Amino acid sequence: MSNNRASRTLANQIRLAFLCSFVAALPLSALAQTPAPQSKSSPTQSSNPTVTQAPSQPSTHITPEQAKELFKSVDDLLNFASNESGLPIQHSVKRRLVTRAEIEADLKLRFEDDKDAKRMQRSEIVLKKFGLLDRDFNLRPFLLSLLSEQIAGYYDAKTRTVNLLDWLDAEAQKPVLAHELTHALQDQHTDLKKWGDQTPTGIAKNHHEDLDHISRDEMDDAREAVLEGQATAVFTDYLLKPTGKSLISDPEVVDLLRSQISAADPGSPVMARAPLMLSESMLFPYRDGLSFEQDIWMDKGRDAAFTGTLDHPPTSTWEILNPLEYEKHHAPAIPQMADFHPLLDHLYKPYDIGQIGQLDLQILLELFGGKDAARDLTSSWDGGLYWAGARRDATEAELATTRSVAIFYLSAWKNSDSARRFAEIYSGELGHKYSGLKHDEALSTGATEVYVTNEGPVTITTRGHNVFVTESIPLEEAGKLAMLMLDAQGTGELKQARQSSPSQRIDKNSDAPGLAFETIDSEISRDSLTGSFVRFFSNCGLMKFALNATKALR
Repeated sequence: MSNNRASRTLANQIRLAFLCSFVAALPLSALAQTPAPQSKSSPTQSSNPTVTQAPSQPSTHITPEQAKELFKSVDDLLNFASNESGLPIQHSVKRRLVTRAEIEADLKLRFEDDKDAKRMQRSEIVLKKFGLLDRDFNLRPFLLSLLSEQIAGYYDAKTRTVNLLDWLDAEAQKPVLAHELTHALQDQHTDLKKWGDQTPTGIAKNHHEDLDHISRDEMDDAREAVLEGQATAVFTDYLLKPTGKSLISDPEVVDLLRSQISAADPGSPVMARAPLMLSESMLFPYRDGLSFEQDIWMDKGRDAAFTGTLDHPPTSTWEILNPLEYEKHHAPAIPQMADFHPLLDHLYKPYDIGQIGQLDLQILLELFGGKDAARDLTSSWDGGLYWAGARRDATEAELATTRSVAIFYLSAWKNSDSARRFAEIYSGELGHKYSGLKHDEALSTGATEVYVTNEGPVTITTRGHNVFVTESIPLEEAGKLAMLMLDAQGTGELKQARQSSPSQRIDKNSDAPGLAFETIDSEISRDSLTGSFVRFFSNCGLMKFALNATKALR
């Protein structure tokens, strides 16, 4: 789900090292071990996890001798990252030692001043309206606690400096440096400040802008997965080097890492309490980005996996989760967005618009229907989009609540059975989102189910392969809107993402190794509903969960 305002990360210029904690945890001897079984996700989340500051760490510091050795190791690790990725070293990388207090102070300052943090906080209300966060969940203090627990180091793209941690053992930081220095090489190749943030600051206010935003909705999510997937690949091969293994010669390593990354970490109590939407947004660029990069590397070669995906990046989470589709130059389907403004603009101010991509859909399905539903239905998904508007007559008190927001959501499927199943799962979650839920049998028809809630009516209409949902939109407008949106889908193929905007052109003469893709000229883009969090977490650097997962490699 594309929440442009919500999606831009706090630290657009900073890449805090997420991998650090991931690597520290992986023993190579565990490669042959069977991953511990994971507990089944509940379709609902704990109402409001208690937010406590991550346990304070012992005030230890590396010695001056260790710091000197760590500084010297940067050049060797930069050479390793370059040889592994094929990304050339254009100049040396600045380095500095930072304290835990400096990182935590910077993080808090960014929450106060960074425009991306404010966008993400604003998106909180839309995520709650969809049911991806509980109504009483306090996002800001939880994120501060989570990042204080997880951050392990970072490369700052603004100053082009790699930051070393003065409290972490020097030897343990070397795998993290391999990861972060890969970001430095990416930055030298393509200028991450420009490449990694395609989202505009404005809100779509007319039909033309709606289409423009939707067509670029998931670009940043996909690019973050490329960046973190590449860096995690280099990081993993650095850990595997003493064993003689590698991602390419021993591809099963990635399956082990994926299971470890997804498993609960007893050393990360705040992460363990994170809502599914937050934890999956944090895991996605590392876990799924690594799988994507490995597939491209094995199928098309190293240059295609590194310089190729930087020069011609995927545009959606669908391509990241389905690398073969990217290799075939296939674009994800996007449903048609009708011009709804004449119908709704007198009631609502535009608030948010975007796609519900495959990552969003998987999270929503697992949360509402469980892991089995997510596994069984995702392959039949065929695109989705949504819109949110703020009531023009909302009171000052209501503006901070979901009562002030109305949404509609179109979900397309490859067959009518999957569409009906999704409608059933979605309707089954309404009782967790709203109080006073009542099915209005008198107004419901065979195609449309109508519900009464404490925040206004909800309608769920199923027509063929499509499901259309309205929440808190008056019934008269909801009925007209359902006809407008469903009629717009017609009977032909859904609009393709890369064909949806005249400002895109196809670069048929690409010299990228084994790949040829369209070049996006426009600077306008949107994040999916979870996109603001994908980007936020990725830009905060390598996280502890990633380091802990690598214990299985050592």
